[in-house]
Amino acid sequence: MITKSSGFSLVELLVVIAIIGILSAAGTLTYTGYVKGAKRNSAENLIQQVSLAQSEEYANTGDYFITGSADACDASKASSDAIQNGLFDGEPIIDRDASGNPENDFEICVFGSGSSYTVSAQEITTGSSCVISVGKYGTPQRSGC
Repeated sequence: MITKSSGFSLVELLVVIAIIGILSAAGTLTYTGYVKGAKRNSAENLIQQVSLAQSEEYANTGDYFITGSADACDASKASSDAIQNGLFDGEPIIDRDASGNPENDFEICVFGSGSSYTVSAQEITTGSSCVISVGKYGTPQRSGC
């Protein structure tokens, strides 16, 4: 006597669910890495924009805009806001989410003296020590990223 199968067995369904779980986990990790990379590239572009604005500031006033001391600064909302107000006339170059955090997870500061400067972007997410910086004549450098 021949019986007709009317569906999938439990083992077949479990195998399909396991495969879908593995694929979704790999996709999630890939997407997370892509988002982090995009945020870091956004911060790098932003500090290059600030560096260009520094050239214009020096041409207009004869000094660079500094938010920190001669050799370091604390990347915080206050220094990022000071850069927006001092170099960009209050234009919101650092996009913020509803809670006031930067959308790219980086705060920016500028340190140096009247003849030289360094623009630095510090990642503010917990557990991260990524710092991207660019000097007066340099290219962006990443450390801890």
